[in-house]
Amino acid sequence: MLKKILPQLHQSLLESGISEPNELQRETWTAIKSGVDCAVVAGEGYGKSTVIAMHAVQRLQKPEGESTRALIIVENKEKLEPMVALIKQLAGDTGLRVYGVHEKGDIDFDKNHISLGLDILVGTPTKINTLFSSAGFNATTIRFFAVDDADFIFRNREDSIILRLLTSIERTQKIFMASAATEKFEIMVDKTMEEPLFFDFTEE
Repeated sequence: MLKKILPQLHQSLLESGISEPNELQRETWTAIKSGVDCAVVAGEGYGKSTVIAMHAVQRLQKPEGESTRALIIVENKEKLEPMVALIKQLAGDTGLRVYGVHEKGDIDFDKNHISLGLDILVGTPTKINTLFSSAGFNATTIRFFAVDDADFIFRNREDSIILRLLTSIERTQKIFMASAATEKFEIMVDKTMEEPLFFDFTEE
């Protein structure tokens, strides 16, 4: 049992077949929950996406206002749909509003949907950048910013998009998840995070 976990999240985890936290969930829980910046490196199968989804729900807890409060960046459409489904599953009956955007989606439809009120936005780097560049997107309310598969995203020269996004956001907790501590990953951690905690589950 994770300390001071949101009851609805705990129930959703149980319903998802997660009765006991794994090593990654257990070791990073207190740090991420406290609101500090965290860089996490772990191999495939460790449940990095699950940790992001868990903390998005734990941090926001319930619907509030109309502007996005959590922004989660994923590599591509194939990674986006499972992430959106996972967050909705773990959000359970919290009422949190979750929406996903990618390059193949209609920009006007996406903007209209977001303007109706949203808590958690999941998207690919290019599409999120397009949305942020357009008028009317309020970035100042974002309190939780996570990048999944960060090593791949940064390697694909999309690190400049992440830097641009973070300069638009006044103050937010940043979580980077990666499969390997690449040089670009470490540079981005140094550039964007304030006194981050670094977790490496690839070391023996």
